[in-house]
Amino acid sequence: MKSMLLSSALGLALTATGALAQVDENAPQGGAMAVTYQDDVATLDPAIGYDWQNWSMIKSLFDGLMGYEPGTTTLRNELAESYEVSEDGLVHTFTLKDGIMFHNGREIVADDVKYSLERVTNPETRSPGAGFFGMIDGFDTWNAGEGEGLSGVQVIDDKTVEITLSRPDATFRHVMALNFASIVPQEAVEEAGEDFGRQPVGSGAFRLAEWTPGQQLVFERFEDYHRAGVPKLDSVTFNIGLEPTVALLRIQNGDADIPGDGIPPAQFLQVVNDAEYEDQIVEGGQLQTGYITMNTQMAPFDNVDVRKAMNMAINKDRIVQMINNRAVPANQPLPPTMPGYDEEYEGYAYDPEAARQMLADAGFPDGFETELYVMNVDPNPRIAQAIQQDLAEIGVTAEIRSLAQANVIAAGGEADQAPMIWSGGMAWIADFPDPSNFYGPILGCAGATPGGWNWSWYCNEDIDARATEADAMVGDEAAREDAWRQIYVDIMEDAPWVPIFNEQRFTLHSDNVTGDDSLFVDPVHIPVNYDYIYSTGAQ
Repeated sequence: MKSMLLSSALGLALTATGALAQVDENAPQGGAMAVTYQDDVATLDPAIGYDWQNWSMIKSLFDGLMGYEPGTTTLRNELAESYEVSEDGLVHTFTLKDGIMFHNGREIVADDVKYSLERVTNPETRSPGAGFFGMIDGFDTWNAGEGEGLSGVQVIDDKTVEITLSRPDATFRHVMALNFASIVPQEAVEEAGEDFGRQPVGSGAFRLAEWTPGQQLVFERFEDYHRAGVPKLDSVTFNIGLEPTVALLRIQNGDADIPGDGIPPAQFLQVVNDAEYEDQIVEGGQLQTGYITMNTQMAPFDNVDVRKAMNMAINKDRIVQMINNRAVPANQPLPPTMPGYDEEYEGYAYDPEAARQMLADAGFPDGFETELYVMNVDPNPRIAQAIQQDLAEIGVTAEIRSLAQANVIAAGGEADQAPMIWSGGMAWIADFPDPSNFYGPILGCAGATPGGWNWSWYCNEDIDARATEADAMVGDEAAREDAWRQIYVDIMEDAPWVPIFNEQRFTLHSDNVTGDDSLFVDPVHIPVNYDYIYSTGAQ
């Protein structure tokens, strides 16, 4: 993500490396690209998909009312032709573009917007992103079982939809650009049923042409896409089941173009120091935090002193060294480049002796046994082993459960399954550049639901109320940042996480494809903006 301070008030088209995006609108169309991943894709349903692997895929298959300029955090109208806001900030009126089509050939109308927003917020959908839409009128009563549907979403005519908020919210425009706000056709969802995630129908630049589970997915250009000249490539093939070191060999041999899981840690120094790849390596800052969650609803992590002891037990500097110093140690949920980061906050110092004493005072003089879930892609199992060793020093025996990404995510979404999770490989990268995005889905009460991403199952209702107040501070960015700054300091007093590091992203691409560096480390398409990358061999 970003390596510079971002604010919605800045309105700057900053790329992942801090420069102005240079997207070649006149780049030739044609050609193909191959991307590798170790694990299969869990789902391509925009209401459900929420991981590093499927996020950018869904971005290319679906559009929402709002989007972003490629390679930047600058909002733009996507399916909306125009967008108006009432003086009190509560009523948002969107007018759709003419002639925008779904992949099934049907024109998109305002009813599709209402259906899509109500689908993602329907409790029966179990969307991990439902909480993002909590500012829309009717959301709270529907989720409390006191009504049905979003009363705040009204269809005015086929081209116009009016969305009324229950409170002013500075994040609303960003929310409408999230994958979860993608517009889907009701008839396709109902026809596919639970298989919609395998049979997606959207209106994005690419459409799904083939999916062979465990082997590959093929995206092909959507000829009726509403932006002329987009996408640049004819097709993108995602090759599944390739361990990262094998994926690197494929790229070196010219058989693949992008390693979706990144440069393998074991080969990282070799690759970045090889002059042959100098023009093909891309580095980008990220609004990212890697952390350990502790399930606050499961003993002994329902004891705040136990959670504080865990914070003091982990040697973060050693973990950073393990990943070739591609990160800085973290002491709070927000990364240093995010508005609201508290530069004065010192966090919990590494102090195993004090951690042992705190555990004893909390009633665990001999420690305890627990489980640590981790994604099975290197370096995460090695990091988990380092965490395991640190915890052993204070008497805590942690059994490592090394699983595929989707299985770890599923375990975290159950209230009583995963006592601890190392988030590496799935670590939080901001969906949009605002401090509230590090709260609602992963630390707020709305995210502590089955299928959610609040894997600590932490819910502080007082802080929840303060978060709502902070997001209502429309027009006073400084006061809003101050409010969020104090919220995160107070969260650390409750210690639902052990923040470990804030990571830089490095990736590699073959000489078969090119485009601005920002497209390969896109801050909102995460990790890659497939729509604007083009083939060097296209005519």
